[in-house]
Amino acid sequence: MDQQLVKQQINDLYHSYSQDVYNFVFFMVGNHELAKDILQDTFLRAYKKYYTFQGGNIKSWLFRIARNITIDEFRKTKPISYLFDINPTLKAVEFTPEQLTILSETEKELYFALNKLKRSYRDVIILRKIKEFSINETAEILGWSESKVKTTLFRGMSALKKVLEEEGYVHETL
Repeated sequence: MDQQLVKQQINDLYHSYSQDVYNFVFFMVGNHELAKDILQDTFLRAYKKYYTFQGGNIKSWLFRIARNITIDEFRKTKPISYLFDINPTLKAVEFTPEQLTILSETEKELYFALNKLKRSYRDVIILRKIKEFSINETAEILGWSESKVKTTLFRGMSALKKVLEEEGYVHETL
């Protein structure tokens, strides 16, 4: 495939999906600078591996790359935490005062509660409920079966509801 054509296609993908990929990664890592680095690495890997893309949903392919790079980053920087699937505490997340004021109280509660869940629950909730991927797309991104997505989403939503209730936040739509 022509390198110039690949560069243009990756550039187009970047303009179409970079904000969505960034938001997804940020929900996983909770750090703006790290999310930007992973976003850059995602599109660099997509460029290098574009010839391996075999059709299907290109957005799902990009999210899968981003998720894998994020997991690799966790393995590299926090191998013990990764091994036990314990996430870094949110106190390490550095929000600027401007960023905190932009988030509503509900968004803050949700963000903090999501980061208390185990990784599989958090990933499926972010993809299905926040990024609004279909069950099929979520399964493709996570490398799971559709039934595992459904089951994990149900369990994750139950766990999220429990965390929110423990924090004193009660909402009937959860």
